[in-house]
Amino acid sequence: MVHRPVHSANTPMSSTRVWLITGASSGFGCSLVSAVLARGDRVIATSRSLQPIQNLEATSDNLRLLELDVTAGEEALKSKMKEAVAIWGRIDVLVNNAGSCHLGILEEGGSALVRRQYEVNVFGLLDVTTACLPHMRAQNEGTIVVLGSRSAWTCETIGLGAYGSSKAAVHALAETMSVELAQFNIRVLLVQPSAFRTKMVRTADNYDTSNPIEAYDGTREDNLKSYADRDGKQIGDPDKAMDAVVDVVRGEGAARGKPWPGYFLLGKEADRDVRAKCKIMTDHLDEWGDVVKSVDFDS
Repeated sequence: MVHRPVHSANTPMSSTRVWLITGASSGFGCSLVSAVLARGDRVIATSRSLQPIQNLEATSDNLRLLELDVTAGEEALKSKMKEAVAIWGRIDVLVNNAGSCHLGILEEGGSALVRRQYEVNVFGLLDVTTACLPHMRAQNEGTIVVLGSRSAWTCETIGLGAYGSSKAAVHALAETMSVELAQFNIRVLLVQPSAFRTKMVRTADNYDTSNPIEAYDGTREDNLKSYADRDGKQIGDPDKAMDAVVDVVRGEGAARGKPWPGYFLLGKEADRDVRAKCKIMTDHLDEWGDVVKSVDFDS
């Protein structure tokens, strides 16, 4: 992001912050709840249903649970956000973690697959954020954490079109929010993890095979096997990743003394793939630069 807000990563924070974390039932969300509580902050852990997070209830006096479906729509989410704010009187950090992963070949899945993916990852995220922002603006401070993905940089991958494009849209929204919200002392952190050992991707459940096209049979079979082979073998540790996110938000540990990053990539694969994509684009500009720059009106 071009914008750098007034805060630095090591800006001293008040002794206790209130975090609202969506999608807290598993994966990054569950890891983040534990990491935040370990620093002495308060957490409102949310999930579409309370049943998957009931086990968290007795873990800390600083934890409250709230049923929140990110796809419930703007008005319902505004009401939920008022309920959340009433718990401790404020929300200092909103973490947009809730998400889904729908894989599939684009011609087979079509727009129905993409719409299903965007409903949670894009529209749900935006509705939750806009429901929270009036409260943060009234406080004249806040932090929005957006869970993007390395996949936005690697959409040249069979089966990844719906999910990867939803995360690319999320990245664009976060970048715009970072400049629109700076005037209200609200920071945005766009987290972009690579493959971590969470339950986000379960190939048999997540891969769309509702409209098989014979021409893709071999491609689909190989693609399904490829995703299945990776499941459970990802090198990323979600607990370490979310501990690093808390460092950045609180300006502690690895973030102490560093400026607010805006972007926060996580994982060796993210480092590798983002560098590779940047090289593809700079190589294109080097090769085609004379044409790229030749199409404006003559001065």
